[in-house]
Amino acid sequence: MAEQNAAASEAAQLDKEIAALRKQAFALRKALQVQCSTILSSASTARLIRAAPSPSGAAAAAAAAKRGSSSSTKRLSSESASKLRAHAAQHQAYMQQCSYRISAPVTSFKVRDPDPNAVGGGHVLGLRFEIMSRGQFLRPYYVMLNRPYPGSRCVRVHRHTVPPAVPLAGLAARYLPPPSSSSSSSSSSAASAAAAAQRRRRGAEEEQDAATSRQDLDRFVRTLRREIVRYHNRLGVSADLRKRLGIDDRTSSSSRRSLTSPNALVDVGIADIEAKQINLTWADDRTGRLVMDDDGKVVKLVVFSANGRDWETAGEIFTENDNIEDVARKLEEHVEAAAAAAPEYD
Repeated sequence: MAEQNAAASEAAQLDKEIAALRKQAFALRKALQVQCSTILSSASTARLIRAAPSPSGAAAAAAAAKRGSSSSTKRLSSESASKLRAHAAQHQAYMQQCSYRISAPVTSFKVRDPDPNAVGGGHVLGLRFEIMSRGQFLRPYYVMLNRPYPGSRCVRVHRHTVPPAVPLAGLAARYLPPPSSSSSSSSSSAASAAAAAQRRRRGAEEEQDAATSRQDLDRFVRTLRREIVRYHNRLGVSADLRKRLGIDDRTSSSSRRSLTSPNALVDVGIADIEAKQINLTWADDRTGRLVMDDDGKVVKLVVFSANGRDWETAGEIFTENDNIEDVARKLEEHVEAAAAAAPEYD
């Protein structure tokens, strides 16, 4: 039994060392990319690359043949300069693209629907939403709008790639309402004063309906992008919490249960489609639910154990006006305090 425990502890120690080395290698690769990007972005590097020698066809080959042994060095320098120019050009194009995506988070473009029976002659207005999360651009979201209403310039959502957690249908109903159907009703041909008064009342009602059903595409776009950003901010809260607590996505919760103490957190994950709730799981089968608002701010935390709701643990981890950093810090302190207070068995 003692040998098995020693082997298990040695394996756990090796796993920790391997995880630390992988983390260090990832950080070094990231730092190398940042340093290369910084060097290629500097003006002095650009001047050196432009001043470097370049191959000049047959004349360069003939001159290299005459120089004898130094030809390989010159040719290598020329090839290296060509590669540097290519990398610098790619990096410059990438920087220009990133600058555009940052300065223009929403862009519009026209699309032609190939369907011969498409409404509005197949004319579609596309909207592209740029989203950045944790310092990286994500795949853009697209919303396609068409004009299915005859005799009206009002638009409607045709297709989209927005995640289900974003209330696109509600925003479209609020800011892109369909045109009023009362405008197509025919007026009475009677010439009496009562009919004229009725027409005036109907006209006033039509003007009021038109005012209330007027579409606001600009506000729809701004509100939709804000909701998408909020959604990704909430996803980032869960990812940051996992990173802060050292929970690896590649390790299953059952494996973490066997390698950690009973008071340690073994899983942190999204609990609902809107990413407003985070589920916490301890090794001793306690569970917690962290509730956030639309902007990713923590508003409530509940903890349940086998005996019911654990008010003491919830009060130690979360108090009013705590943000996610405070919750993560208190979770770490709670786990460390519980591990220190736990009895040791030989």
